[in-house]
Amino acid sequence: MRVFVTGGSGFVGGHMIEALVAAGHDAVAMARSDRSAEKVERYGATPVRAALGSVSQNDLAGCDAVVHAAAFVEEWGTRAQFWEANVEGTTQLLEVAERAGVTRFIHIGTEAALFDGRALVQIDETEGYPQKQRFLYSETKAEAERRVLAASTERFTTLSIRPRFVWGPRDTSVRPAIVRMANAGGWTWLDGGRARTSTTHVENLVHAVLLGLENGRGGEAYFVADAEESSLESFLSELAHTAGVELPRRSLPGAVVRPIATVLDAAYRMVGSSTPPPITRFAAAMMSRTITVRTDKAERELGYAPVITLAEGFEALRGS
Repeated sequence: MRVFVTGGSGFVGGHMIEALVAAGHDAVAMARSDRSAEKVERYGATPVRAALGSVSQNDLAGCDAVVHAAAFVEEWGTRAQFWEANVEGTTQLLEVAERAGVTRFIHIGTEAALFDGRALVQIDETEGYPQKQRFLYSETKAEAERRVLAASTERFTTLSIRPRFVWGPRDTSVRPAIVRMANAGGWTWLDGGRARTSTTHVENLVHAVLLGLENGRGGEAYFVADAEESSLESFLSELAHTAGVELPRRSLPGAVVRPIATVLDAAYRMVGSSTPPPITRFAAAMMSRTITVRTDKAERELGYAPVITLAEGFEALRGS
């Protein structure tokens, strides 16, 4: 199968390319720059110079499937930045993929599309989108997913694979941020890190996507996660340990930090700040709320089962 991958130079996309090639597929990857082209080529894909929002039919020539891993996932940004990348970019890719004769489109979604600041405990795919979205990332990923699932037809099968808290080798955001904050003396737990979380090792995510190339029903979303769930304190502390870092015990009440973060968030946006506040309201909510998901549907319809455990994932990260 010839598969076009977006976000191929990133954390998830890079692992996706490697998994596709290892499984005997022909990977083609969108590359916006020479540097991106070099990276995707190193992972084993043929680079195609294109950008999200302006992919052409010619870019997708001969492709059987698209794996859409690119998204605007920055901690801070404008509504226009989030909407243009996550919604308009996805919409344009959907349209051109269908015109190019692609038969399967897999969107890398997120449980955050359903998150409005309240706990999500052992949710499954019957959980609806919030009536009112509070966070730009959540809002735009939800709208993108709606459009992906609505685009499914008899000849054009669209799915959304929803991991929760992706981690693993070459992560450029979570572990580096934890280490940076801890080394700078700025790490503080909310509610002692007692909130529970599902997690998804990147190998488990790409395994689910590979299954989705053959299995799954069009117009459906699928949660995937590691077999074990953890408290934020136990998971993040162990993740930090793999980099030789001990996280301090310092903690603040989430009920105090969340409203402060909301005020700071609004103030920074009001003045048009290009840098984020010390803590965003999205981060404050995510770090103090339980978010756990069920994977029964993916197990039943995709044939999903985790291929790596938390212990194995941590061991592979040590010293890296």
